Amino acid sequence: MSNTRPASGKLSIFVTRRWPQAAEVALGEHFDVTLNDGDKPLSRDALIDGFASHDIAAPTVSDKIDAEIVAAGAAGKCRLISNYGVGVNHIDLAAAAAHDIPVTNTPGVLTDATADITMTLMLMLCRRAGEGERELRAGEWTGWRPTHLVGRALSGRTLGIIGMGRIGRAVAHRAHFGFGMDVVFQNRSPIADGAGVGARQLTDVAAVCAASDFVSLHCAATAETANIMNADAIAAMRPGGYLINTARGDVVDETALAKALHDGVIGGAGLDAFQGEPQINRDLLSAPNTVLLPHLGSATEETRVAMGMKVVENARAFAAGSALPDKAG
Repeated sequence: MSNTRPASGKLSIFVTRRWPQAAEVALGEHFDVTLNDGDKPLSRDALIDGFASHDIAAPTVSDKIDAEIVAAGAAGKCRLISNYGVGVNHIDLAAAAAHDIPVTNTPGVLTDATADITMTLMLMLCRRAGEGERELRAGEWTGWRPTHLVGRALSGRTLGIIGMGRIGRAVAHRAHFGFGMDVVFQNRSPIADGAGVGARQLTDVAAVCAASDFVSLHCAATAETANIMNADAIAAMRPGGYLINTARGDVVDETALAKALHDGVIGGAGLDAFQGEPQINRDLLSAPNTVLLPHLGSATEETRVAMGMKVVENARAFAAGSALPDKAG
């Protein structure tokens, strides 16, 4: 089915969550926009109806776009899924391809924001900042003393990175040049330049875990990376080592991680993504030495606006019949 333009001459686009105002305004200049005014997670029926009744659908990571929703869109008007975000593991790409519906994403614009939140988690863990704030707010702080909440220095430690893409490289630069950290990494393909920081590429995840004080995950969520940090990988970490995840919840076996934290096998974990979010594993919530953030990796005004502009750019290219700048999959 070809696109049928409404009387306005604009294609219609279905936006599943609210965006920063500047991005919504830009979208409205080029498309007939349906917004989720309540900004609450949409029901399955609402997603099906939205996909079927609009030319373009713009979901987010919080929407599970399975084969049935894709098929409903294909049977209706939907001819493009323009995802607001980089990760597309929440979208059934095979179903989209089978129905000849391209999927786009928003790469590049959230690199710095996610790298910054990674360093935030690392600092909060090693300096026990989360513990300290909780203690102070609970009225339990009794004053300064030499042995109170003594943490560890970040400088001079070894950082292990799993997935040396844009974000992994940005984290490596911050860690090496900002804090004097050595960097090792695992990546599915060879990287000859040491990520620009003299980083050493190791053979596998276990080798990175064994060599690192901090292990930071920056791999895409795929069938190959599901639970890449499993019980064996966690057991390979150094005693007292820290795990950082600002990628996707699916790359960590949360049951194994929670057990390792409760048993004191590793020093702590800083997590910004979770399996099944916004529901959180109760054993993680009660685990010691953790900093848990509500998926804030890209949460700066500049980044969230830029993500919206990427969606606009891809949707405009589609409307014009041009090549899609950011086709995923």
